[in-house]
Amino acid sequence: MSFTELGLSENILQGVRAMGYVEPTPIQLRAIPLVLAGKDVIGSAQTGTGKTAAFALPILSRLGNAGPGPRALILEPTRELAAQVETAIRDYARFTNLKITVVYGGVGYGRQTDELKAGADVVVATPGRLLDHLEKGTLRLDKVEFLVLDEADRMLDMGFLPDVRHLVEKCPRQRHTALFSATIPPQIETLINWAMHDPETVEIGARRTPAETVKHVIYPVSDTQKSDLLLKLLDQVSYDSVIVFCRTKHGADRIAGLLKKNQHAVCVLHSNRTQKEREQALQGFRDGRFEVLVATDIAARGLDIADVSHVVNYDVPQHPEDYIHRIGRTGRAESSGDAFTIMTAEDAPHVYAIERFISQKIARVKLPDFDYRYTVLFEEGKPGQAKGGFPGKARAVRVHGGYHFAPGGRRR
Repeated sequence: MSFTELGLSENILQGVRAMGYVEPTPIQLRAIPLVLAGKDVIGSAQTGTGKTAAFALPILSRLGNAGPGPRALILEPTRELAAQVETAIRDYARFTNLKITVVYGGVGYGRQTDELKAGADVVVATPGRLLDHLEKGTLRLDKVEFLVLDEADRMLDMGFLPDVRHLVEKCPRQRHTALFSATIPPQIETLINWAMHDPETVEIGARRTPAETVKHVIYPVSDTQKSDLLLKLLDQVSYDSVIVFCRTKHGADRIAGLLKKNQHAVCVLHSNRTQKEREQALQGFRDGRFEVLVATDIAARGLDIADVSHVVNYDVPQHPEDYIHRIGRTGRAESSGDAFTIMTAEDAPHVYAIERFISQKIARVKLPDFDYRYTVLFEEGKPGQAKGGFPGKARAVRVHGGYHFAPGGRRR
C-alpha cells in the first residue's frame, strides 16, 4: 500500500513525496488510518521504524489550515527529541500554512514567547518548559484537539509523569490522544486508563526484541583493562561511526578525553553539556566531522542519528530495557550494525538480566592480539567450574575467538 491510499490530505502527501517516502512502514500503515479516524492510539515499535510520521502525518491532515491554537500538542522527554520531532513535522507540513513551534528548556524564553504569541498550530514541547509558559500566560491549551505523549516510559523514568498529568488536565476533555512507549509499566497503564478513551493498540514486533540486523558480541575483560580494550577494539574494527555509551557523565568525559589523546575525532553528549554544545556535537557526528560519539543514556532513545555502524557499551547498562534502546542506534532501517559490550566480572548479573530479557544468548569473544590479564570470566564453562562461573547463576559461558575484524583498521 502507498501513502496515497491511506487518506492523507494532498498537501501532506506533497510533503511526504518531497521527503522521498514511497511506502509506509508497518507502524505508519496501521497507525495512520486510526488517527485519521479519530481513534485514541497506543503505539509500540522498535526505534527507527517511522514512529514520528505515524502520528504527525494524520494529525497534520486533520488540522487542515492554520487557525487559533495550538490545536496539536506533542510532549517529548528531552529537548533533543523535541527539536528533532519539530524539524520532521515542519518538513511534512511544508506545503501547508500551518505554524509549528518547539518549546524546551536550556535556552532563553524570547524566541519561544514570540512564536507562541504569533500563533502556533502545533507545539512540540518538553513538560517543564511548557508548564513555565502556562504559568507566564504565554500559552493556553484549551484549543488542543490532538495530544501526543511520545516516549511515555522515558518521561516516567525522568520523573515527568506528574507534570504530564497536570498538562493533560489543561487540555480539553474532547480531544484525540496518542501514546507511544517502548514498554508499558503499571504507572503508564494508569495514565492510559485516565487520559485515553477506548484506545486502539498498535504493536510492531516484540517490545523485547532487538533489531535482527544487529550483531551482538560481549568482550569479557578485567576491570583494569577496560580502557585498553576499548582502544584496541576501535583500532581493529572497521567502522563508519561509533557511539560509546558510558554510565556516568564523568565517565563519558574521561573516555572522550582518552580517545582524543589517541587521535580519534570525538564529541560528547550528556546532560551537563549546554544546548549549543549538544546541537554542535550531534550535527558534527551526523556530518562525519566526529567519528565517535561518547554519550550517557540521554542519547539512547529517540535521537535521529542515522547510519551508525557500531554501538559500544563501555559500561553495561543496569536495566535491560536500556540495552535495547542503546543498540537501537545501529542496525536501523534494515541496515546492518554491530553492538559490542565490554563486560567485567561485576557486570555479570546485569549481562544475565539482559540475556533473559531479550531471550537471546550473546556470544563472548576474545579480541585478537590483546594482552589479556586473568579474569574469572575466562574460567566460565570449563570442566569442574560452576555453571555460569558465579554463585547462583545458571548460564554456562565459554570464551572463543573469531569475529569479523577487518585488517585495514577503521574505515573513514
